Amino acid sequence: MDFNGTIAIVTGGASGIGKALAEGLHKRGARVAVCDLDGAGADAVAKACGGIGRRVDVSDEGQVAAFLNEVEREMGPVDVYFSNAGVGYSDGPLWQAASAPNAVWEKQWAINVMASVYAARHVIPGMVRRGKGVFLITASAAGVLNQIGDAAYSATKAAALSLAESIAITHGDEGISAHVLCPQYVKSNMTKLLPEVMKQMDGILEAGEAAEITLSAIEAGQFLILTHKATGEHYARKAGDRDRWLSGMRKMRRFLLDANHGRPI
Repeated sequence: MDFNGTIAIVTGGASGIGKALAEGLHKRGARVAVCDLDGAGADAVAKACGGIGRRVDVSDEGQVAAFLNEVEREMGPVDVYFSNAGVGYSDGPLWQAASAPNAVWEKQWAINVMASVYAARHVIPGMVRRGKGVFLITASAAGVLNQIGDAAYSATKAAALSLAESIAITHGDEGISAHVLCPQYVKSNMTKLLPEVMKQMDGILEAGEAAEITLSAIEAGQFLILTHKATGEHYARKAGDRDRWLSGMRKMRRFLLDANHGRPI
């Protein structure tokens, strides 16, 4: 994959990994359009990356489609789509697996899963007609492992990974290069409130480091992109003996409860 001369969209691109991905794409010669709930932030990043920035709620299919149409009208056909926007909350205050209110589950489903469905629905047909395109979904290490203390986040990120697999299976023979990014801990608005003890377990990366890993992996044609070597090691143990892995995760949860005064995160 050569990003030079491509037209790209990055959602959730006003800060964190999304901003770093937009900047990394631009350094590789792409013109990048950016959307985010922070419209001013999206505009600032996009201006620096040769594109347009808008405030877009990616849980609204009409807004996703309208932004895509505007980008294609103003900049040209979209070659690269990074469905990066995501949200996470917690199981608090009761800290049971199903204790988060419906609104929390529904919002995470809408943004972590359906936003990518909407994007794929509207951008992939054009890519197929042109016989080429890149579609990346930012899931999470929680999608291959689990996020202790946030069942909705874990479930929706696993669904996002599965959706990326479906895109790869369905459209790979039509020239679409599908990828899923499963970062572990990367400095961003989503990780800044996590307990330090959790972030120290496998280390925390700068957003720019995660973006460089991601873009290099796409250039190499790699589907599953992990920012931390430890994620793959944990996943191998999970696949090899799930009962033992679950026992280990319960042990970790007990440790986190003790370290964080009765809260797992």
